[in-house]
Amino acid sequence: KMIEQTDKFGFNKEVFTPVRADASIYPEDNKPQNAMAGIGQASNRATPLQMAMVAAAIANDGKLMQPYMVAERQAPNLDPVYTHEPEELSRAVSGENAQKLQQMMETVVKDGTGTNAQIPGVTVGGKTGTAQHGLNNSEKPYAWFISYAKTDNGSPVAVAVVVEDGNANRDDISGGGLAAPIARDVMKAVIDSKK
Repeated sequence: KMIEQTDKFGFNKEVFTPVRADASIYPEDNKPQNAMAGIGQASNRATPLQMAMVAAAIANDGKLMQPYMVAERQAPNLDPVYTHEPEELSRAVSGENAQKLQQMMETVVKDGTGTNAQIPGVTVGGKTGTAQHGLNNSEKPYAWFISYAKTDNGSPVAVAVVVEDGNANRDDISGGGLAAPIARDVMKAVIDSKK
């Protein structure tokens, strides 16, 4: 059931934007490894694009959309030559469950480990993460933050940030400390560009 659910979020298949991105893998391992994969450990693997898709689907009331690279191409006179049409890939979760996840993610940013992602006047949801790195977790961990921001006008913006080589001491590396401020700045820039 875990693998079936991750498939609905786009795991276990390549993504074309049109550039090919490796498939994020939720493996079919033994039961203990499967349980560990459910909290982001063991042998699962995820790309930043995949995790941005997860955050976007949650913000989009459970609808997973096909990612794309170019929204519009214009002729030299600025007339549109091509405009991307949104395409739904799957219903990752029900609208009701997506809204429950939104409440949890928004609490993470309001009162939890993701407060560094707050944007005044904007609803922000997020999830922090610290990923093991290296053989037997011997290297500095990666700091992760997935998030979305939404305003009353316009569709939400979703972001995934992974900081692979934090300059901080190993014990000070966290998704909320290193990755959340980057996500906040990216989301704020997108929101400000739409004003």
